[in-house]
Amino acid sequence: MATPTPLREPTFLILTALARESMHGYGIISDVAALSDGRLALRPGTLYGALDRLTDEGLVERAHEEVVEGRLRRYYRLTEAGRSVLTAETERLRRNVEAATQRLRARPAGTRTVDGISRGPLTIPGTAAHPVLRPTGGPA
Repeated sequence: MATPTPLREPTFLILTALARESMHGYGIISDVAALSDGRLALRPGTLYGALDRLTDEGLVERAHEEVVEGRLRRYYRLTEAGRSVLTAETERLRRNVEAATQRLRARPAGTRTVDGISRGPLTIPGTAAHPVLRPTGGPA
């Protein structure tokens, strides 16, 4: 099963967490939370399911294991294929951000568009910028 493109955010952040160094599960969970400013809190079952999938896809591999306080810690690292996928996804996201940023800067604040056609400044009827005109009673 191939990794879908674009990557889902949890997958992107797991690969990002492993880009710098090998880590054990709790370290990955903590790093993903920090990378997402707390928006994404991975549960252990979710993380290990994702790590199994990423290992099967050749993007992540087991680095080593150690026993700490009687508990086994399994460390994972990014493979070269994982680094390539992360690099490609980072570039895709960078291009998207750049395109959105250019569009936001190109459109003057307070203008609106309908179907891609500029309609000028947004005005609200009944305000000083756009008074409501009422009939004055002329001929019927």
